[in-house]
Amino acid sequence: MYKKLDDTSLTKLLEAGIDEFAERGLDKTVMSSIAKRAGISVGVIYKYYEDKDAFFLACVDYSLELLQHVMESVILNENDLRKCLENLVRDLIAAAGEHRNYYRMYHEITSGSCGKYAAELAAKIESISAKVYTELLSKAEAQGRITINGDPRLFAFFFDNLLMMLQFSFSCDYYHERMKIYCGKENAADPQAVGEAFVDFMSAALGL
Repeated sequence: MYKKLDDTSLTKLLEAGIDEFAERGLDKTVMSSIAKRAGISVGVIYKYYEDKDAFFLACVDYSLELLQHVMESVILNENDLRKCLENLVRDLIAAAGEHRNYYRMYHEITSGSCGKYAAELAAKIESISAKVYTELLSKAEAQGRITINGDPRLFAFFFDNLLMMLQFSFSCDYYHERMKIYCGKENAADPQAVGEAFVDFMSAALGL
């Protein structure tokens, strides 16, 4: 009879999975490496998850809890859009630094190796931020707090594209080197300065 995992052990297992998927990708990751990293047997994992793909999707769901938490903080500050932007950018940059493998796993997802789950994963990962950003911008425009000449959904899309690249710049080696080239090593080493510049850029673009 297998030993049932407590919440701490399950969290450790999911974190181990995220680390492996971030480093090796879905196709090249093997469950035995995840089990070894988590300090449990492969058999125990299969008592909880049908196969590697099911476990991978569980890891994605687990990592999305962080994004949901950040989105909740955005909604709390929606009446002060500048403050909202400052909090959002600060929290996302901090999360990208503290949970680098979450974002490296997201990057792996967007690279094409998880094509069979593209629609499902896009709906899970993007629908949360798409709804929040679109509603936030639509409300601010209706109240005359920003100027948008066009569909708020497009502005939300452009905004999220910039945010996604910003997060990758603090979590993925290639994009961090890219940031150094564009921004200089001194700025790349100063997340606060980068975040403030991003907020200034978006404030100007939105006519705040």
